[in-house]
Amino acid sequence: MEIEKLFAASPRRCIKWSSYFQVYGELLQRFRGQKITLVEIGILDGGSLFMWREFLGPRARIIGIDLNPLCRELERDGFEIFIGDQSKPEFWSEFFAKVGDIEVLIDDGGHTNLHQLATLRASLDHVRDGGIVLVEDVHASYMERFGNPHRFSFINRCKQAIDEINARCPEAGIEQTPFSRAVHSIAF
Repeated sequence: MEIEKLFAASPRRCIKWSSYFQVYGELLQRFRGQKITLVEIGILDGGSLFMWREFLGPRARIIGIDLNPLCRELERDGFEIFIGDQSKPEFWSEFFAKVGDIEVLIDDGGHTNLHQLATLRASLDHVRDGGIVLVEDVHASYMERFGNPHRFSFINRCKQAIDEINARCPEAGIEQTPFSRAVHSIAF
């Protein structure tokens, strides 16, 4: 089944831009049927958690994170749910201490620069080799209601990251960083 059909069949409301499905299908196909851990931040009514479980299969551990304590009701459906603020390093320390390292992180949380950057910073060391971090709604980096445009926007950090990844070539004259050693590619 295509991921878009799974989205439409989800028993709960799930809000995703339709252009995401092809990208998700391509990037996550290799994880289907595998024993992996997928974490999604910003789960609303949980519709996407059902979609991920159906797409990835029964061996996948699906974890949701949200600010809303009412999301804990999704634990009845077999999901692990954590309530917390993705902008807080303390939350991430406790989270990864309990969960361990993961293969897939999907950030569909607060969409602010602070939320997206804090999540990326806190999670990189906990994504296993070959894993992937997907950040949704980066268009928020251009929107005034999210405090943008701003020189420290998430998208500007990504532009800087392109330079850092190219630091692997000694002739580029760019100093390597922990980010450039951990991240092997970026796609938009």
